[in-house]
Parts: sequence; structure tokens; C-alpha cells
Amino acid sequence: MSELASKQCVPCRGGVPPLAAEAVGELLKQVNSGWSSVRDHHLIRTLSFPDFAQALAFVNKVGAVAEEQGHHPDIHLAWGKVSIEIWTHKIDGLTESDFILAAKIDALE
Repeated sequence: MSELASKQCVPCRGGVPPLAAEAVGELLKQVNSGWSSVRDHHLIRTLSFPDFAQALAFVNKVGAVAEEQGHHPDIHLAWGKVSIEIWTHKIDGLTESDFILAAKIDALE
């Protein structure tokens, strides 16, 4: 388990700036290489599965982690494919909690 995956997401109350590009780059090195940053604004990753049932099962696991952490990604489910987008909506950008959630999702594989 990565160091990030052992942390807990911290609810954002707003009033803090999103992470700077340098911080995003450093944290991105600590999660699965499948994650990418889009304009240093949000994280995205697409995973492939052999069928719909396994993709759905993974989505349900992600949902359970999201509820536990109180941090909810956008999840797109298709036959054999799951795309996940993470960012902190309250500040319209990335925080450390976004990377923590990404690491926890990595641990589900």
C-alpha cells in the first residue's frame, strides 16, 4: 500500500487554493501510472475489464471507498470499461485528498 493510500481524505471547506502544477506533478508520481492530470485540474484514469459484470463490480468497490472517505469521483461505466475522474469540486481543482482517493482506488486492483 502506498503512503497516500494509508491516509484519509480531508473534507474541503473551500477557501484554499488548488494545488500548484509542481505539487500535482510530485503527487502524480505516487499513484498508478494509469492516472493522468488534465490541465492540473483533475485526475483521470480508464481501466479495462473482460466484461460488464467485472467492470460493475469494480465500480461498486470504488463507490464503497468513496462513501467511506466522503470524497466522490465521477465514474463512467461501459461494457468492459470504467473511467474515473477526480477533483475537489469545492475549489474547482486538485487537493491532496484527490490523490489519496486515487491511491485507494489503485489498492482495489
